[in-house]
Amino acid sequence: MNARRLIFMPACLLAGLAMLASPVLAESPLDDLLAGFDESTPGVIIGVVREGELVETAVAGMADLRFRVPLTEGSLANIGSTAKQFTGLALALLHDRGELSLDDDVRQYIPELPDFDYPVTLLHLLNHTSGYREFINTEALAGVRIDKGDWMDVDVIIATVSRQTELQNEPGDEWNYNNTGYGLLAEVVARVTGMPFQEWVLGEIFEPLGMHHTHFRLNVDEVIVGASTGYTEHNGRYLEARDIGGALGAGGVYTTLADMARWMAHLGRFELGGDPVRDLMVTPFGGHGNQATGYGLGMVIDRFRGVKRWQHGGGDIGHLSVFDYFPEHDVGYMIFANHHGIDNDFISALAELVLGDLLEPVAVPDEDVDKQVEVSQLTEFRDELFELYIGRYELEAVPGFILRFFRDDDRYMLQASGQPAFEIKPVAANTFTQDQVGARIVFHVDDNDGVKELTLHQGGEHRALRVQENDEAPDFSPYAGRYLSDELESIYTIVVAESGQLELRHRRFEPIELQHASADSFTGDFPVLSVDFVRNEAGQVTALKAGNGRARDIVFERIQ
Repeated sequence: MNARRLIFMPACLLAGLAMLASPVLAESPLDDLLAGFDESTPGVIIGVVREGELVETAVAGMADLRFRVPLTEGSLANIGSTAKQFTGLALALLHDRGELSLDDDVRQYIPELPDFDYPVTLLHLLNHTSGYREFINTEALAGVRIDKGDWMDVDVIIATVSRQTELQNEPGDEWNYNNTGYGLLAEVVARVTGMPFQEWVLGEIFEPLGMHHTHFRLNVDEVIVGASTGYTEHNGRYLEARDIGGALGAGGVYTTLADMARWMAHLGRFELGGDPVRDLMVTPFGGHGNQATGYGLGMVIDRFRGVKRWQHGGGDIGHLSVFDYFPEHDVGYMIFANHHGIDNDFISALAELVLGDLLEPVAVPDEDVDKQVEVSQLTEFRDELFELYIGRYELEAVPGFILRFFRDDDRYMLQASGQPAFEIKPVAANTFTQDQVGARIVFHVDDNDGVKELTLHQGGEHRALRVQENDEAPDFSPYAGRYLSDELESIYTIVVAESGQLELRHRRFEPIELQHASADSFTGDFPVLSVDFVRNEAGQVTALKAGNGRARDIVFERIQ
């Protein structure tokens, strides 16, 4: 259940169509995109909407490999966090009707939540700025294996928040994509309306819009007739994947192309709620100091190559969805896949086909044209400049979250902690973009052509400092021991492995090798992306703080 963000923190996504200046789509271009999917693979469904009508579709691959059921245009797909739009609309409608206020403290409706130093409002939950820990990432730190089908529900979400000793940030100060908030919002809707969330949404949103084939999956064992099976890939083989539990409000929706085309048509007209509700949904939350988050109510508001976009995408263990709508031209597209084999190049190619000349051209560095850069005196991008940028950078606001820059033959690559690598494109001497996730990276080059920091522009400005590599391995033995977290009711064992590296062990996931970052700080792999050891006044290691971006600074006291 991820928004389409480079930092999923770890980071998942998405948003009737006006006639374009470009030619009407022929059948072959969409079919060409699907050439790699057949009866031996999971599949992909594509839909294009113009002026509220589903005008172009394409489908390939299988809905179920075990029983050899092919995907069709009518197959039901798990759209993951794309469903957050429905929760956003539910809260906007209730606010507009006066049944609640988005400025209300969530404890007004769920009083069993802890009373922290600052009130957490419904708007903070909607805009991922609450300071609550993200429940999936938090429970993963405790050893819960969502990839193995471990079950969670709203009680787990409330318990996760209730065990917090303090907020991760003052509400409104920091954008941190968070399924916890949307799970709590579903509970708020249920308590305000006196109806289960799924029944209220069915009667107030799905049925009025004619979305008759859209269903909530309340339990991962529930049978959804006509639904595609999700798959992961391991060592060249496809494995069946179970859905994430506790998804109500944050995801958990199965739907069809036709139904989501009706939803996209609604975004162009807002029959439900009119202009006041539309303005609530598509106005990005400014946060404190008006730092734009780029997020409305269950909707990412951004621009794609110069064109205004409302989007949200999503994923579950074995499903992926893309939903991009361009309101100024009443045009959009959807991608549903029952696997995670769709990359940004695939999405960009579809955008090119649908939007054509509406898109600004991709900036290509011209070595004959001087370019302004923000810090250094460099004036143009040349291939050798990337050597200055190669390395690891740690986000200042999220200790342990590392951005690694490297070369892959002739491609420039970025990989964030716990995420796949993305190709980035140079647009100036020290500036790179990743258009599909709306990210821009600016390296700050000093007068000596050294690079000690960068700024990631994505949902705000995020400073990252270069991690200094140390050729001499320090003595790691003082860190070895057993550590207990009362909050997670979980124990980590830290050992020095035969390789000489530190290793973190837990009874429910594979050992994680910890890479030394600086001083007492280490980086790992999901679910433990960062470990910071704590010393007392005598210099003895007495505790560690673990995190993975969306959940951080969870204290484990040394017990042995």
